[in-house]
Amino acid sequence: MHIYFKSFVVLLMVSLTACKSTKKVAATNDDLASTKIIASHYETHPQFETLAARLKIKYSDPDRTQSVTVSLRMQKDETIWMSASVLGISLAKAMITQDRVQFYEKIDGTYFDGDFKLLSDLLGTELNYKQVQALLLGEPIYDLRNSGFSAGATGTRYLVAPRQQQNLFNLFFYLNAGAFTLQEQRLTQDKEQRDLTIKYADYIKEQNGYFPSAISISAQEASKETRVDIEYKGVDFNTEVSFPFSIPGGLKEIKL
Repeated sequence: MHIYFKSFVVLLMVSLTACKSTKKVAATNDDLASTKIIASHYETHPQFETLAARLKIKYSDPDRTQSVTVSLRMQKDETIWMSASVLGISLAKAMITQDRVQFYEKIDGTYFDGDFKLLSDLLGTELNYKQVQALLLGEPIYDLRNSGFSAGATGTRYLVAPRQQQNLFNLFFYLNAGAFTLQEQRLTQDKEQRDLTIKYADYIKEQNGYFPSAISISAQEASKETRVDIEYKGVDFNTEVSFPFSIPGGLKEIKL
């Protein structure tokens, strides 16, 4: 589990580094269309209190490919809980709250118990609970409603991007031109030949909004590609959920 969880966090961090580098600029009278496009996207977000789902997660890089079944539970804006299993045998768990990150893996015999500040300091950029939650729900990991972003039509999609891209990164969000759902979040770092793409498959109508059926995260560096593919295999909203979690004894702590 920690293989997938760490990969998920690292790929997310690349995005957040770019998001942190964007700057707010003064809005103009020409931004009315941008405001409407971005506002229409936020109206697509599903409204719910709890979520329970089954996920199929596939991790692949040039050296290996691994798949695992994950049970996901969420108390919106409070807790994300995951339990990974293979052939019905529980192998790992993770729990994320507003101020704490915990996970363990039995096969590897390791665990992590820390906070977002520790991860943020390690990775050199801010990470928080809502950004992890947004990625899982098909929402932008950065608030597009501030004046630092503009939107316009490109082909069959709307493109939302910072008005002033930074020298180190280029950041793009692509919205469906009809439903205004998020189709893709992309970051490119041309000089280093790095490209991070987060794509969302078809959405289903749920809880007065839209929910992604699958998420594909691809990190490309030169000729090397790392992928994490997440497929939702059933989602229930507003059911009673619990978050049983305790780190077993005898495991070795992961030191960052």
